[in-house]
Amino acid sequence: MYRQTKNYENLQKRMFDGVGEYGIPQIEPTQYKECDWIGFNYARSEKDRTRKGVHFFLDDYQFNSVWQSPDKYLDMFRQFTHVMTPDFSTYTDFPKAIQIYNHYRKHWVGAYLQENGVNVIPTISWSTPDSFEWCFDGEPAGGAVAVSSVGATNSREKKVLFLAGYNAMIERLHPETILFYGKVPEECQGNIVQIQPFHKRFEKEV
Repeated sequence: MYRQTKNYENLQKRMFDGVGEYGIPQIEPTQYKECDWIGFNYARSEKDRTRKGVHFFLDDYQFNSVWQSPDKYLDMFRQFTHVMTPDFSTYTDFPKAIQIYNHYRKHWVGAYLQENGVNVIPTISWSTPDSFEWCFDGEPAGGAVAVSSVGATNSREKKVLFLAGYNAMIERLHPETILFYGKVPEECQGNIVQIQPFHKRFEKEV
């Protein structure tokens, strides 16, 4: 047993029943409300949060604090239209245990934020086809989801893996809206809303 004075892996804060073999916390479906998107690294300094959403398509170290201290971000996140789930990495060369752990962390944070009044949109990620056995556990069916193609389609092999996961996502989750960060391959189907990095929108406005 862990000591009651410690908050080990957020288990004292909240334990969800979870779904699937690994007890992944379930996220409920959310309908997409149109907004502009900023990275988590800009969220604190953003003054006009009413019609903006927060994404985590960044290096993991930039948002690990959301896992370590989720309560300190609740008031801020509630002010945004949407907040995506943290995109903890599931790279194909990561050990399977780390990939599953990152999937669990993403869902724990998402379910915890949702339970505390944050309008959460799940970020869907996968690895190789064998990850399809668990990488959709806890994801909602029929709502809005988010994906990123950045760095995932710059070779034939990577593109094949990306499209396999994307098609599996469509088949299993039937998302109402797909928020797409990065270039959209022509093979991708669905109600896609492309979102741009903050600096790209700024360059266009200038």
